[in-house]
Amino acid sequence: MVRNPERRAALVDAAIEVLARDGARGLTFRAVDAAAGVPGGTASNYFSNRDDLLGQVTGRIHQRIAPDPDEVAEVMAAPRSRALVADLMRWINRRVTENRTGYLAMLELRLEATRRPELQAELTRVMRATLDGDIGFHLESGLPGDRTAVLLTYLAMTGLMLEQLTLPGVVPAEETDGLITALVDRTIGPSGEPG
Repeated sequence: MVRNPERRAALVDAAIEVLARDGARGLTFRAVDAAAGVPGGTASNYFSNRDDLLGQVTGRIHQRIAPDPDEVAEVMAAPRSRALVADLMRWINRRVTENRTGYLAMLELRLEATRRPELQAELTRVMRATLDGDIGFHLESGLPGDRTAVLLTYLAMTGLMLEQLTLPGVVPAEETDGLITALVDRTIGPSGEPG
């Protein structure tokens, strides 16, 4: 296999674009080569097969959608409160709409994982580690709400993101901020415990 890390990263980024645009069935080496603007056959020199490419995409998507640590520090400068949790959820929701391609590609990966046991195992491992990290961050940061509240918020936000990415007219954009506030109020409750 060829070892040019910049070219490999460009191919994986192109694969994310193809996955978001054309779905898993459209993710071919030829489509990746075209999206990356490289000669035909380049992707096949970097990835042993489609599963190898999907595995690389799984790791790269999380790098692309991860928040900048400085942005996190800026948001977390506020006092720990339900209002801050709601602000964090609105911030996450904005990030989804601003990085639509990355999140659509993640949805496509999830669907493809239902048909590929190896991908499902890897994606489950990555997503479980991410969720555990998010729960740990919430609890260690002194934000109100227990583990159950964080899980309920995660599940509800995942549903909201799915609607916004796939059928944006189901939940009108102008309603999302109020819904997120209500969600946090109900999952965390007035005392910091689930309502």
